[in-house]
Amino acid sequence: MNVPRLLWVGWRFYVKNLTLSSFYILTSVLQPIIFASVAYFMFEAGAREGTLLYVALGAGMMGIWSSTLFGSGGAIQWQRWQGVLEYSIAVPPPLLLVIVPLTIATASIGLYSLTATLFWGWLFFDVPLDVAHPIAFLVALPAAVLGLGLLGLVLASTFVLYRNANALSNLLEFPVWLVTGLLVSLSLLPGWVGPLSWVLAPTWGINALREAAIAGNPWPEIGMCLLLSAVYLVIGHFALRHFERLARERATLAIA
Repeated sequence: MNVPRLLWVGWRFYVKNLTLSSFYILTSVLQPIIFASVAYFMFEAGAREGTLLYVALGAGMMGIWSSTLFGSGGAIQWQRWQGVLEYSIAVPPPLLLVIVPLTIATASIGLYSLTATLFWGWLFFDVPLDVAHPIAFLVALPAAVLGLGLLGLVLASTFVLYRNANALSNLLEFPVWLVTGLLVSLSLLPGWVGPLSWVLAPTWGINALREAAIAGNPWPEIGMCLLLSAVYLVIGHFALRHFERLARERATLAIA
């Protein structure tokens, strides 16, 4: 079994598959522009000093998180509806190697959100697109996508067992936006939010992008994204094995 080839083919397949979903396209294409417009108007109406690029990157990361959350949340349920979940588990490769390309694909499609947000801001709100460290920015971007994709893996693993767990995607969207500092600075939130934000990849992903764009040092944040990605991969591996075993024992694998 060629693992890199399996991951690459799976990623390409899921990207093509997801782009055929009108609901998913609506979430990935129109929603980020709405988020960005609201963020720009709020920022211009506020009294805090700063750059609109800071806000634009946060709004773009919101779109990536929404894309990852809805894609990972619906991944298992979509396979149930299509009748291929049993085949995905029965094939020789581990289920982990089947689900990882899917969750990475959802985060990858979310890159459009960041691109559209920056372009929209530049076109209508005069957002400056001057990046202080272009190379670091290009490294931070895939690191953030990888971190969010593997966080989606942890979420998707629970959906193997709990058929209604995808409803969590509707609950996790806004709280994660808030506690990871995508639009609101963590310094304005209660102290207990800080430790919670440290275990979430969007926190380090957005910090890396902002540091790279606005003359900072993004490498520690990039390192944390990669470290959390490895942690999520390990958690997702054991969670998938455990939940798959329980689903087999309870005969709930194919129940939609």
